[in-house]
Amino acid sequence: MSHTIKIGVVGCGRISGAYLWMARSFPQVEIVACADMNVDLAIAKAAEYEVERGCTVEELLADPEIEMVLNLTTPLSHYDISMRTLAAGKHSYAEKPFGVTREQGHGLLREAAQRNRLIGCAPDTFMGSGIQTVRKLIDDGAIGRPVAFTAAMMCRGHESWHPNPEFYYQVGGGPMFDMGPYYLTALLNFFGPVKRITGAASIAIPERTITSEPLNGQKFEVKTPDHIVGTMEFANGCIGTIITTFATMHAVHDGNQPIIIYGETGTIRCPDPNGFDGKVHLRTTDDSDWREIEPMFPTGYGRAVGAADMALSIRSGKPFRANGNQAMAVLDLLAGFLDSAESGHACKPSIEYVRPQPMPFGEEFGVLQK
Repeated sequence: MSHTIKIGVVGCGRISGAYLWMARSFPQVEIVACADMNVDLAIAKAAEYEVERGCTVEELLADPEIEMVLNLTTPLSHYDISMRTLAAGKHSYAEKPFGVTREQGHGLLREAAQRNRLIGCAPDTFMGSGIQTVRKLIDDGAIGRPVAFTAAMMCRGHESWHPNPEFYYQVGGGPMFDMGPYYLTALLNFFGPVKRITGAASIAIPERTITSEPLNGQKFEVKTPDHIVGTMEFANGCIGTIITTFATMHAVHDGNQPIIIYGETGTIRCPDPNGFDGKVHLRTTDDSDWREIEPMFPTGYGRAVGAADMALSIRSGKPFRANGNQAMAVLDLLAGFLDSAESGHACKPSIEYVRPQPMPFGEEFGVLQK
């Protein structure tokens, strides 16, 4: 059997180009087909990135040479395509979120286990130098015991720039399900398992008007909270707050460093978890001012590094990082904030989270597993 994993991409929308471009960096993977409900789009995307062919979803899933599927469809389709992928005997790696309900996430984990297939899920941004450098600082005790954090993703929403923004405001969307996975995945990697959470949520702007093309002027109803605030208590004792909102303007927090971690002996300003790199600043009791920390891991990773890490595991049998357990833990928290907001009570995680291994320290770009 070849060491190269042949991959098919389902969903050729906006995000697919980032995957198709970065996948070229990893010799262990080869994208051989692109599929979409719009076959013309699949054919065009395949030609643009020199992929062997564009085809229908049915044709891709029926191809015996394809071992793994990248599911880059919209959130409401993630579950269906992932289940069809597993039923076809293939390994599945999907864009976030893992599903739009806990039931979907648990169903995917059961199906993957029953069929002895790997299942993974974005985001993989936590594998970049930014979040990995922060994790190493925390693990090495640079700020002592983590005590508190703030995390804020604050913006006006997507209708001013996205060509078809309405799905961001339906069930399975909203700022927590859309952007929360980046922040929660980073926080879980920093601190480990969560003990309990609370949430408050509202639909702050019930009707939206699209100002981007081609739907400029079209109005739509917001059907899921567009402003969510939560508190998180981790098992290690760290307690902090998270804000995700599509209802604010001119946020005063630093969008390049939207997570701040406060420890007993110092503070870290963390880069945007929606990116792979970014600046890290540290200030301890011995520092008179902030100092920038040089990246401790290779820079330049992009979307598809998590999928490449999973592809290696198909052959090696070693654990991979953007795995189903982590994705389910994140989905559980996403739903938990909304559950808490509705009930007025705190929520405890329903699954046991296992923090993935850090990236290999001191290795060159492209070395994902030792």
